[in-house]
Amino acid sequence: MNLKLHKPLCVFDLETTGTNIGKDRIVEICILKVNPDASRESRTWRVNPEMPIPKECSEIHGIYDEDIKDAPTFKEIASKVMEMISGADLGGFNSNRFDVPLLAEELLRVGMDFDLSKFKLVDAQTIFHKKEPRNLSAAYQFYCGKTLENAHSAEADVLATFEVLDAQIGKYEDLPKEISQLSEYSFHNKNADLAGFIGYSDKGEEIFNFGKYKGQGVKAVFKKDLGYYGWLQNADFPLYTKKVFTKIQLSSKF
Repeated sequence: MNLKLHKPLCVFDLETTGTNIGKDRIVEICILKVNPDASRESRTWRVNPEMPIPKECSEIHGIYDEDIKDAPTFKEIASKVMEMISGADLGGFNSNRFDVPLLAEELLRVGMDFDLSKFKLVDAQTIFHKKEPRNLSAAYQFYCGKTLENAHSAEADVLATFEVLDAQIGKYEDLPKEISQLSEYSFHNKNADLAGFIGYSDKGEEIFNFGKYKGQGVKAVFKKDLGYYGWLQNADFPLYTKKVFTKIQLSSKF
């Protein structure tokens, strides 16, 4: 083991009902406790979140409402979780931004005291990003074998970007060469607007990605609650998002 531990390290991961730290709940938690002598123990709990698991989340982690209907609630396992992490430090992947804050919320919600000052936090994702930068200069070096001079000047950046893109096509045989296909490949999630406030349903209909109507069709919502469209237009949304809302609202009249 390369790590030098002076106290146990609990590396853990959460599967959840979503990514909202304040509202979402744990549906599975796994903790690997590594001791200074390199011995290990691991525990995994499925958890009944006492709320429906959104379909899009279930499709990611493979846990559906039916799978956890008879599982214990977090309140029922909280003492076991706390017992395992007490006296240890905490580690994970993207854990500082997500797993640790959400775990703290769950513990505090059931009356378990979580004192962050008692833990050292190690996030492998942060180390990864610091040691292996994911920026244009790093991509230029990786794909083209060149050092990017005058980084952040528009001319240097745009020339390097084209070289990187062209080199990617040459490096990966499974990448399409046509722009239309590359465009599809470039999207993590396809949205109706640029900021990701409006998504698409399985049927290709625009849906809300946020708020009280999240997951519902935009056109259907505007038909039953026209006041919501007015609120959206006066709220602090990007102009392009408002433009798309207006287009949908006009089409909902027909």
